[in-house]
Amino acid sequence: MIRLVGALLVTAMAVAMPISAGAQSSDIPRGADGRPDLQGVWDFRTLTPLERPADQADQALLSSEEVAEIESNARQRAIDADRPTEVRTEPLPVGGNVGGYNNYWFDRGAGVVDDGRTALIVDPPHGRVPDSLSGVARQSGSDTDGTRPVRFRVGGIASDGPEDRGLAERCLLGFNTGPPIVPGGYNQNIQIFQTADHVVILNEMVHDSRIVPLDGRDRLPDDVRQWMGSSIGRWEDDTLVIETTNFTGYTASFAPSVRSAVGTGATLRLTERFQRLDAETLLYEFTVDDATSFTQPFSAALPMKRGAAPMFEYACHEGNYGMQNLLTGARTEELAASEQ
Repeated sequence: MIRLVGALLVTAMAVAMPISAGAQSSDIPRGADGRPDLQGVWDFRTLTPLERPADQADQALLSSEEVAEIESNARQRAIDADRPTEVRTEPLPVGGNVGGYNNYWFDRGAGVVDDGRTALIVDPPHGRVPDSLSGVARQSGSDTDGTRPVRFRVGGIASDGPEDRGLAERCLLGFNTGPPIVPGGYNQNIQIFQTADHVVILNEMVHDSRIVPLDGRDRLPDDVRQWMGSSIGRWEDDTLVIETTNFTGYTASFAPSVRSAVGTGATLRLTERFQRLDAETLLYEFTVDDATSFTQPFSAALPMKRGAAPMFEYACHEGNYGMQNLLTGARTEELAASEQ
């Protein structure tokens, strides 16, 4: 389990040492070729935030009491979110904010990571995304600022056309599966398929398949750009290492949240590590390296748990009238304004 590496965490934060160094090879399921078997559905939801909260600035690990409080508060918020209140009336007020989904549709997780870290980021030691460089493009998911291309996932800069909306709103890329994979919201699953010379990573959201060759071939030419980049994999002992470049400039170098984006994917070099820790746990680590966007590289570690159910298609556009209604509403407002 991830608990085996808890003692290594302080060292890992100090010197950027991979957390995966603590895995016990005797507990790892293996395929016929002797390689660790990474196949299956893996659930990456967690209550542990990507970045360390400001009030825990000098705290790398939670106490058992703090873990219990966080998990108890999460259960209570789930109950409160669906509880009728005096401000919820029927029918809903015209023009009011009715929200997105009720709590039934969210899947934020029920616990923190097993070793009780205060953040998924393990390097730099302060557990936060490093500062971006001066002049680097930054976007936020509001309707009042920003320019095309929209690189963040949820929100928009205007309502003139679909190009003004976030990538997840357009069903181009999910808001939690990257790459790199960062938990958030719902549909937080991947499925891995594995052969001797390929690994396939299927994201539940938005059912994108990343096919990763392991046969030593060259990556795509630099002028060929893809939404999920060009990935090349290799084995380092029992760890699958995937290096990805050739992202498109229509994506961000990194998105600290679904409503923000920093830099451009055109300059991103992403390294991911997948390692089985035991029958039920897959450790996922990633390092974002973009010297044109951030003051230094940074790394995160996310334990994934074996899923208890098969993965189903995420039919993003099916029955989804949100984009059509948003743009139609904007045209209606414009027409009304022009007639005044």
